[in-house]
Amino acid sequence: MSSSAVRSVAAGILVALAGICYSSWVLEFFWASPLDPMRSFLSELDAAHRPHREVYVGGDIAASCCAMIAAVLMLLPRPLTRGFPAITAVAALGAFGASTIADALSPIECIPGVDPGCPSEPSGILPQLHHVHALTSTLAVFSIFTAMIAATVAAHRDRVWPLLRVVGAIVLTVVVLATVWMLVADNLGGDYRLGLAQRIQVGGMTVWLVLWGWSIISGRPRGAASAPT
Repeated sequence: MSSSAVRSVAAGILVALAGICYSSWVLEFFWASPLDPMRSFLSELDAAHRPHREVYVGGDIAASCCAMIAAVLMLLPRPLTRGFPAITAVAALGAFGASTIADALSPIECIPGVDPGCPSEPSGILPQLHHVHALTSTLAVFSIFTAMIAATVAAHRDRVWPLLRVVGAIVLTVVVLATVWMLVADNLGGDYRLGLAQRIQVGGMTVWLVLWGWSIISGRPRGAASAPT
């Protein structure tokens, strides 16, 4: 197997693993927790001093490392893909990894209404902008959205990653709708199941990363063909 093929397979496996590790939050359904999945945010699962936070943090760090290593493999020593959208998608994947590891290492300190003595603060998709965690979370979401959109454009324009053209686009649409749900409902009064919306959003990101990883493995993108051995 050529070096380019090895890099493609390794990168694809790592991208898929990044998606799987990013879904460590599903473990919340396997042990008791005072947090309501319909209304709580995923950042509350790994808040400082929360039970099992090491598991969630470990999952995020593993996802980050997989994403960053995959991005390096796909870009160096020479890109495995051609075209600005594809290169942008891979670079955004690396940025997602860096932002996610920073996010995991800067948790919120406590949860209002759950942890005694925790000051009441606005909760939502853009809470407490003075917190480092809010900044890193925003950067991580922006990065993965950039990767998803750019990779989808590349799949249609440059004919790479064919699985993303239809199936990936459907998953991306679900993620976008869940994000709109969060952004709109966060500014309205009442109970709009923001926790459910975020879990659909992040779950969709996991599925999309696995699809992207498989697409990288199953068909080398244009420009990844190697010299004969």
